[in-house]
Amino acid sequence: MREVRGLLAGRPWTGHVLERVEDLPAFVKWGLRQRVPVAVDSETKGLAILSGDPEYIRLVQMGNEEEAFVIPVELGEPFRVAVRDVLRALPRIVGHNYHAYDAPALHAYLGMDYDELCRKATDTMLLSKLVDPRAVHEGGIGSSLKPLSDHYIDPTAADTQGDLTAVFRTLKLTKETGWAGIPLFHPTYVEYAALDVILTARLLSKLEAELRRFGVPQRLVDYEHEVARICGHMQIRGFLLDPDYTRHLADELREEEETNTRIVRSYGVEKLGSPTQIVEALLGMGESLIMPGKSAPERTAGGAIKADKSVLCALADTDLYGKRLHIRTPNPLAVAVIKAKRAAKWRTAYADNFLSTVDRNGRIHPGIRTMQARTGRMSVTNPAVQTLPSGDWKIRRAFLAEPGERIISVDFQAVELRVLAALAGVTKMKEAINAGRDLHSFTAELVFGPGFTKKHRKISKAIGFGVVYGGGANTIQRQTGAPMEEVKRAVAAYHRAYPEVRRAANRWQREAFANGMVTTSVTGRRLPLDRDRTYAVTNYQVQSAARDCLGQALINMDEAGLLPYLRLPVHDEVIASAPEREAEDVARAIGECMTFNLFGVPIDSDPDVSGQSWGSLYMKDPDDKYLPELLIEHDPYFASRPEEAHRMREPEAAAA
Repeated sequence: MREVRGLLAGRPWTGHVLERVEDLPAFVKWGLRQRVPVAVDSETKGLAILSGDPEYIRLVQMGNEEEAFVIPVELGEPFRVAVRDVLRALPRIVGHNYHAYDAPALHAYLGMDYDELCRKATDTMLLSKLVDPRAVHEGGIGSSLKPLSDHYIDPTAADTQGDLTAVFRTLKLTKETGWAGIPLFHPTYVEYAALDVILTARLLSKLEAELRRFGVPQRLVDYEHEVARICGHMQIRGFLLDPDYTRHLADELREEEETNTRIVRSYGVEKLGSPTQIVEALLGMGESLIMPGKSAPERTAGGAIKADKSVLCALADTDLYGKRLHIRTPNPLAVAVIKAKRAAKWRTAYADNFLSTVDRNGRIHPGIRTMQARTGRMSVTNPAVQTLPSGDWKIRRAFLAEPGERIISVDFQAVELRVLAALAGVTKMKEAINAGRDLHSFTAELVFGPGFTKKHRKISKAIGFGVVYGGGANTIQRQTGAPMEEVKRAVAAYHRAYPEVRRAANRWQREAFANGMVTTSVTGRRLPLDRDRTYAVTNYQVQSAARDCLGQALINMDEAGLLPYLRLPVHDEVIASAPEREAEDVARAIGECMTFNLFGVPIDSDPDVSGQSWGSLYMKDPDDKYLPELLIEHDPYFASRPEEAHRMREPEAAAA
């Protein structure tokens, strides 16, 4: 057994590196007598923690505030047995990013029950986000172990992460290959492993003290750990991929990219990524590049005329999501640039990424970051299915339910607007919701009068979401294509119809100013505001409460025994897979878990059962009815049941 030693803020620490089977009794004896929280960490071959590699974990390390053990589980079963025995005996575990990374890895590698690993564990990454949810670039401390340790423990501590990167270079390894290729007992590697658990153990008491100082309720801490555990189960289970379809999709997107790139070049643009060349070509075609409501073209900080997505979409006569606006004749160059860039992004970010991350069992395991945004909103990354194109079925078609099962989607109904009505006490909005009115049509009637049009409803919808998401008149104008003066009049009418919204925003801002520029959510979550963006307080309050509606719904589903069916939480939607005979009942049960009352406002859900592919939920025509032809051609379930695909168009089926 070798030892590594060091100082942190003047306090010594010791790391014991086990090298032989004969070293194991000392570690086991130490582990069995621990009564304080023990930090647990693992060193793996890379970031794909559920890759299916049976030799994925290399080291497991455990430690308290003064002493750590580094166990080379790569050396064989005796080391793994010792780790299992100690993990099961520990009364309390602490880890950093533990629920999303180390616990799933230990579950897969050691065959331990994931719930057993989580239920007695505290995750310091979750605690850090409850203390300060801001990223470093937002002015926060950040949630990674190094910046947190610099802030709370010792800013002069050795940067072993940076040292490791340097070692990788000397060994001619990259950041991706270094974790698998570095020698098991390299001094920098084992020091890094030992120090991480010492830091995590010391960080726990610091963060718990901060939570007490700020008055963050313990129920919120417990709640976040439950949400993380539930999402960890979904991450472990994964989502079945259709590799043949995905390869075909990649080829199709490559062809689309090449075709539109040729069109772009035919207009004299040699580099698709050159805004200067695109601007010159558009000006040469007679385009003014003046956005609606503006008197001159928008320019970058360097003074160049902008040719960003909003400009190109306006010229292509689409909104930012690609839907036709029918305001002008589309510019063919702008259309080709958008299509070429979109195809390139979809191919690399989605199709190629899916194929490169699929495990040996044909599954994708997206990472669910349960508190990614400042408001606590979740995100799904690696691959980033959180950013899949809105309303598009082609990418989602790559994901399948289990054989013999059907895909279920249960979405909250206008949850942001309902939460806004509940938190701000918006009388007319609450009355409309309780009366079962379509909220966007109801708002359009208040803003534009009883004779409102579809265009007016679209503007009213954009204003409603603009209030929630912090979008101003410019954003609403770009989304709707309406004249700026009409947008401004509509915004003013909106606030006259719903005066409580501004009153609530003003109250939240005052409270934040009195609380060090921190607004506190209805669940007790701390939401720091930027002094130059205090208008975002409404967005933070609504988004945070909406996210916690989803988190509570997930806990309800777990308690109802529905967790085995769940696959992904995406925005305000839950994706599930259930056997064909049970699918309708499971969808209904999930919907019930997503239905509750928030300060007198019903939070409702919309269950939907479709075919075997996730994409089948999106194969619809402009009237929002399923297209039988698409379902039959592209979904395995409907391909063998064409009559059921045609029944999906019947009004009662569409309503269901």
